[in-house]
Amino acid sequence: MKKSILFGALAVAGFAAGGAAASTLDDVKARGKLNCGVTTGLVGFAAPDANGEWNGFDVAVCRAVAAAVLGDPTAVEFVPTTGKTRFTALASGEIDMLARNTTWTFSRDIDLKFDFTGVNYYDGQGFMVPKELGVTSAKELDGATVCIQTGTTTELNLADFFRANNMSYEPVPIETNAEAQQQFLAGACDVYTTDASGLAATRATFEDPTAYVIMPEIISKEPLGPLVRHGDSEWGDVVRWTLFALVAAEELGITSANASELAAGTNNPEVNRILGTEGDLGAMMGLPADWALKAIQTQGNYGEIFAKNIGVDTPIGLARGLNAQWTEGGLMYAPPFR
Repeated sequence: MKKSILFGALAVAGFAAGGAAASTLDDVKARGKLNCGVTTGLVGFAAPDANGEWNGFDVAVCRAVAAAVLGDPTAVEFVPTTGKTRFTALASGEIDMLARNTTWTFSRDIDLKFDFTGVNYYDGQGFMVPKELGVTSAKELDGATVCIQTGTTTELNLADFFRANNMSYEPVPIETNAEAQQQFLAGACDVYTTDASGLAATRATFEDPTAYVIMPEIISKEPLGPLVRHGDSEWGDVVRWTLFALVAAEELGITSANASELAAGTNNPEVNRILGTEGDLGAMMGLPADWALKAIQTQGNYGEIFAKNIGVDTPIGLARGLNAQWTEGGLMYAPPFR
């Protein structure tokens, strides 16, 4: 009986070892392309341009991972997903990672069996209304019709907020941001609710953004970040530490413009380790020594990515706020590279 148990354990161990050998990292390398799930279109975060090329804050994370693993930030197949389809696409293996302004929650981590690899945007749910409605607070929205994306945390947050404030509302379910925008502008709903960053991105596309107001209330915590499947820690490490490399690069003054020069060697050991001129961090993950260098060279550091896609000088116009470096009073903080 003991022998049977031992043989069974060895068989399971052998299967696990075989499963690890056929990891997502190996699949991506063999395929020569990263399959990355993104939103169906949210300007500033993930949207195709007139030539069909995807750009945005979340897109940059996908491209950084492709640069780190394959040495080519263009070796990405972007797979548009909705709030309903995103998790099925990841669980089924249709995509290797999801970078789709997705909130890290207990149930998604534990029950749905996903690993969040960090936070690339600290957000919270807000409300947007036409200025002509004359509303100055979300607590004045009793009886309003509300456009809300299905399959998202915003559904439960909305219900909780209205219940806590003894108000009623009529939901207008939508599946994509484009549909929400169309319905909202057509007057099918009084209010559009989603993450505050998404509201700012959506409003920036309106013909007259000044005709719409985002309410001051933030009713939830929405830590947004990339995620992978449970059970493949090797791949999770690659995505996690690529994101951390972008964050650490900003703190350490490594930019897309000076990364190549700094890669020749500096007096800062951590900079050298990140850029691959000292140590063997890349080899520990099965990547080339210059994995982080390629990510930073091609996408810029976290601050550059933020400023280019959603910062105060873009139509989205988002201030850093909680997404500033920890040294500047924000929450962006990368563990040590050593």
